[in-house]
Amino acid sequence: MEKIKKYETAIIDFLKEYAAGYQQDKNDPVRTEVVTDSLNHHYQLLRVGWKDRKFHHYCIFHFDIIDGKIWVQANNTEEMVGDELTKRGVPRQDIILGFQPEYTREHSGFGVA
Repeated sequence: MEKIKKYETAIIDFLKEYAAGYQQDKNDPVRTEVVTDSLNHHYQLLRVGWKDRKFHHYCIFHFDIIDGKIWVQANNTEEMVGDELTKRGVPRQDIILGFQPEYTREHSGFGVA
């Protein structure tokens, strides 16, 4: 359970730091939301709101902790999120790039599942 808490902290800290870049502009009507479900181990960074008569709702990052490993389910940025998590003490083999096909994960340098 200690490992899960460590991984959760690494994810949430990363999401909050990344979100801070969006929240610099107080005039932006699109909100940045860090969504955490610690009970079920789901974590997301979302952008939500109206701008220029258009509704925005999209996921920037989505992480799950499954069977003691961090699954990166979505990374809609150029950020090397796996490397960011390793800087926070998460072993590479415990980071699964879930958005990549299973047959390519063995070449990613991260866990395969």
